[in-house]
Amino acid sequence: MPRPAPPAVRLLDSAIVAGTVPGGIVAHGRDPEPVARGAAAPGGAPFPVDAIVRIQSMTKVLTAVAALRLVERGALALDAPVGRWLPELAAPYALPRPDAPLEAAVPCRTPITLRHLLTCTSGLGIATADGPLREAMAAAGLEGGPAPWSLGADEWLAALGALPLAGEPGTVWRYHHSFGVLGILLSRVTGGPLDAHLRADLLDPLGMVDTGTFVPAGQRHRLPPAFSVEDGELVEAEPAAGGPHVGEPAQDVSHGELVSTAADYLRFLRALRDGELLEAAHLALLTADQVPAEVKRPDSFYPGFWDGTGWGFGTSVVTGGAHRGRWGWSGGFGTDFFVDGDGTIGLLLTQVEIGEHLMPLLEAFQDLPAPTR
Repeated sequence: MPRPAPPAVRLLDSAIVAGTVPGGIVAHGRDPEPVARGAAAPGGAPFPVDAIVRIQSMTKVLTAVAALRLVERGALALDAPVGRWLPELAAPYALPRPDAPLEAAVPCRTPITLRHLLTCTSGLGIATADGPLREAMAAAGLEGGPAPWSLGADEWLAALGALPLAGEPGTVWRYHHSFGVLGILLSRVTGGPLDAHLRADLLDPLGMVDTGTFVPAGQRHRLPPAFSVEDGELVEAEPAAGGPHVGEPAQDVSHGELVSTAADYLRFLRALRDGELLEAAHLALLTADQVPAEVKRPDSFYPGFWDGTGWGFGTSVVTGGAHRGRWGWSGGFGTDFFVDGDGTIGLLLTQVEIGEHLMPLLEAFQDLPAPTR
């Protein structure tokens, strides 16, 4: 008799049968091999195991690693102001409260540092409260989204720097934009686009040949469609072999996010877990909660986010319960990874946006039993 499929594969199969996702890739174990199931689109061709997918916010930990490697070489320092390279943020103003009028902003007492960017405590980020700051960010094209291709990196940072922070650096936690700024910081420190530095320092040495800011035109057939959800139904948001990630961008997108494959991302996670990319002290910082309790306010992200959760450098960290010590993060088009204290790696790649429709699958993935040795 054939052996039953592992729990992770059975979980993905059940989500496909339920219509939650048309297909995807899953891996779970100490050194797991990726398994593809289902279709790239409803009724379409099989989801290929070598699909190049939009990993979105799973980019953050990779950029964090690149930044810490520059710290280890002396090119950056965790607590030095970043205004030396980012004059747009050298003299920021901050609001007394996130929903205050923009004219109420006052000069910041504390400069923005690399540590602030890595921990999302720079005061930059998605505006969670209705008010003038949220309205101004929307008008300037600075809302969080799949990819800020409408503005090149310098233009995006100039627009961001023209607005006040949501609070004094180090005193508020706001998601997302700090890592767009981090990408631009790395590009300016290294003297070229972020993609070029990542390729030279991480991607090529690790053999991550299919990871980058865009899918080469000759490989576009490996990019599946991406879906949003409307009234419980999947609606194509980006076409197969198309969209903003195909072909070299016409402008600098050092503030953008990456595409990758299961094989590439697993290679990165194994190397990071095994201490091949960072000194032990920096790996410990990256994978441990770095956000003070007083900064973990209920209104800083979605309700309940801080319950048993912290934030390291580019990853969330589980601070309580059965998975205490786990670190990982998700991407907006339904990608997710985690690394447990015993070295177990979990990786799930779909192309369906995260929301109420997909959360039961992600939660069940996070609760998978530890694999047998």
